Amino acid sequence: MKPELLAALNAERAARRACVVVTRLADGSQRLVREDELVREPMARDTLAAPLAEALRTGRSAAIEHEGEKLFLNVHAPPVKLVATGAVHISQAMQPMARELGLDMVVIDPRGAFATPERFPSVTLLAEWPDEALARMPLDRYTAFVALTHDPKIDDPALHAALRSACFYVGALGSRKTHAKRRERLAASGFAEADIDRIRAPIGLNIGAVSPAEIALSILGEIVAALRAERVAAKAALVP
Repeated sequence: MKPELLAALNAERAARRACVVVTRLADGSQRLVREDELVREPMARDTLAAPLAEALRTGRSAAIEHEGEKLFLNVHAPPVKLVATGAVHISQAMQPMARELGLDMVVIDPRGAFATPERFPSVTLLAEWPDEALARMPLDRYTAFVALTHDPKIDDPALHAALRSACFYVGALGSRKTHAKRRERLAASGFAEADIDRIRAPIGLNIGAVSPAEIALSILGEIVAALRAERVAAKAALVP
């Protein structure tokens, strides 16, 4: 790999932006295609755009044959991050499932009695206020955010950050009545209805979940569905 291409690749990875290194196997020549380039002209008219979009959708590198050439598409996509406010029973049940799904989970909760390594041995645990934690760890399009505390002092600042970001999923625990009050607070803070509508609430797939583990499962199912739907939509945008 040429130094300039390697430098460009490292820059994309450091910024948590997906890209694909396309290698022509006949001569080893390579080029870098950034994810956001796929929806721009003239890249959208490139006949390789659809295979590139499919590779990014699945996150899988593969050798393909395209227009008589053998190519290798090496996908570089950032790991999907799951950020949760609330070191609660639901997030406790969620951590092993998230790990099995390949999600990098981060739990934020300023309440030291709840946010302990003993209760959360397999995630990044930040025992601090969300606005402080998220100032150092911006949310991006490869991030799912869930608010789980029922405490507006903890959940609302994090929801503000999530709604101002490109998170592919934003969810909040609570009844319809609780969410109606949440909508009023967010509107009073200057958020438009369209922004507030991004929040999945009641959170999770409707599977009749009762226990913390079932609720965690329903949330993770909805997150995976949202992730795949976004990538399918991105691919469909490239189809004439």
